[in-house]
Amino acid sequence: MTIHPPQQCSPDPYRLTTEEFAASFLVQPQSVRKRHCTTGSHHGARPLRHPNKRLLWPDDAIAALVNDKQKEGK
Repeated sequence: MTIHPPQQCSPDPYRLTTEEFAASFLVQPQSVRKRHCTTGSHHGARPLRHPNKRLLWPDDAIAALVNDKQKEGK
């Protein structure tokens, strides 16, 4: 019998619900949903849609937006 070590799984970056994602941007969840409906993203962050219609947002989107804003300021 061969025992294999556990495989390293890459962490799933899509962890935030729409409510959590909206709270991190200090906006209402409906604002995030509306912008996603009209543009397909929320300031560049695109969610993952599950078969049950639930949207999961990337948790690194906040850091990416901050980094982009800092680059624009320089």
